[in-house]
Amino acid sequence: MVWDMDLASSEEREQLRHAVRAFLAEHSPQTEVRRLMETPEGFDREVWSRLAGELGVVGLLVPEEYGGAGAGVGEVGIVLEEMGRALLCAPYLSTAVLATGVLLHLDDEAARTDYLPGIAAGHTVATVALAEESVRWDAAGVAATATHDGSGWRLRGTKMFVLDGLHADLLLVAARTGTGDDGDGGARTGDGDGDGGVSLFAVEGTAPGLRRTAMRTLDPTRRQARLDLDDVPGRLLGAPGGAQPTLAYLVHLAAVALACEQAGGAAHVLDMAVGYAKTRVQFGRPIGQFQAIKHRCAEIALELDAARSAVAYGLWAAQEHEVELAVAASVAKVRCSEAFAFAAAENIQVHGGIGFTWEHPAHLYFRRATSSELMFGDPAHHREQLIRHLTVEAGP
Repeated sequence: MVWDMDLASSEEREQLRHAVRAFLAEHSPQTEVRRLMETPEGFDREVWSRLAGELGVVGLLVPEEYGGAGAGVGEVGIVLEEMGRALLCAPYLSTAVLATGVLLHLDDEAARTDYLPGIAAGHTVATVALAEESVRWDAAGVAATATHDGSGWRLRGTKMFVLDGLHADLLLVAARTGTGDDGDGGARTGDGDGDGGVSLFAVEGTAPGLRRTAMRTLDPTRRQARLDLDDVPGRLLGAPGGAQPTLAYLVHLAAVALACEQAGGAAHVLDMAVGYAKTRVQFGRPIGQFQAIKHRCAEIALELDAARSAVAYGLWAAQEHEVELAVAASVAKVRCSEAFAFAAAENIQVHGGIGFTWEHPAHLYFRRATSSELMFGDPAHHREQLIRHLTVEAGP
């Protein structure tokens, strides 16, 4: 098998990488990350507007007819990698990738016309509310319900771990309508189905009956929220009971996107470890000259190489070969989760005692690595998915 998305050699993509890295160096230094961690919103709206307008990266996936750039996931992957390096506090994953990906995948032209221009322009922060207390990232885990009262749809239930859900202007909520078929389509992430089909609904952030609560998580640089829906009005997106294929695609896209972030984070902590090893002197010489430190840095580099290969495979599948996306997404999520977790832990070991302090950024990358490892399924879960998919492909 050969996949080649020309991720490194394209001049335009390298220009994009350089522009994003320079922007983040100015607007997302460690001092700014720490400041935003303590704010109620968790990100800077002005910086978000500049990401959308000045750089145009918020609308990369949005087609030109809706005000976006009409680029592919390869370009988005570059942006995510750079944001992972900088620990950018912004709703990029939730808005520019997840919500945008859902709207593009659904068969609902009116919704794309209504919502995508605002997302691309940076006016609308959007997210997807899928997981619940069962912490299942699939349609079968949806217990929230939606009923039609004659005048419109009303949603009831609880959503958990909603990225940027506390301050999102638009929430794309999965709820069970009792219509349609959840069939696995090769994309279920657990055993068992709920009763009735699952649909997606657009819910305004100011909708009556919606209560949003910030969740305290390990990673303070990425905000998550609990949503309680009590007779909340929602706009049906697509056909009733027909959201399962889109939700399956969403989870795979999310895994690949998160893997890009993880690869970027791993690359940064490798730079941190190597830089410290070159300058920290013990026993009259830099600690990087000691064999044990060399081995740690070399092992991080090997893990990073494997992670980047997995990311390339995942991006290729997302853009060119969706039928292989389920396998590629799980491969990327496993390799990048483990690579980032290993790199972040080894970086702390290279730094020694200072790496454990609150003032040093090493622990922030460790927190991000640990949190990201669990999001959208941990490595053990994705290994199970790989076994399931590959067994199906192999046949009896």
